[in-house]
Amino acid sequence: MKLSLKFKFLKMRYLYIILMVVMTFVSCKKDTKEENAVVDNTTEQKTTKEFIGTQFEVKRVKPLETIKEEYLALKANDTNYVAFKAKVNKVCQAKGCWMRLALDNDQEIMVKFKDYGFFMPKDLAGKEVTVNGYAFVDEMSVEDQKHFAEDEGKSEEEITAITTPKKTYSFIADGVMIEK
Repeated sequence: MKLSLKFKFLKMRYLYIILMVVMTFVSCKKDTKEENAVVDNTTEQKTTKEFIGTQFEVKRVKPLETIKEEYLALKANDTNYVAFKAKVNKVCQAKGCWMRLALDNDQEIMVKFKDYGFFMPKDLAGKEVTVNGYAFVDEMSVEDQKHFAEDEGKSEEEITAITTPKKTYSFIADGVMIEK
């Protein structure tokens, strides 16, 4: 009987050791959100930059005025790979699958995300973001305009009033940086 108690004690001891090793490995796992977060310590106020999608070089960001000039120069089927910072006017409230950025007081840039690989937080309106990707001029069909109007929660009257295609400044983002 003493032998069996000693055997049970050893068995339990090994079980505890194995359990401790497993818990150590699990607790050391990296959080993937932290890998995409970058802290800017160059200013007195600490700013956290969260990258959604592909991380990109912030150094290559162009001023919004330059982007406006580049959009005016684009013709149908032209694209321009750029990065710029702009204020978010609207975000899709269904999933965060698109957003509209302010180009100037009258014009907006319709931003979608590469391969629908990521989405934006729905409460991003009014904040500034930096986007990286392809700028192009597009003609939005009546059907697409009505779809986006539904996503925005517009009334049935406003949706039925859409009857003609519309020239839009569009953007396919492969990465977005949000400063917090």
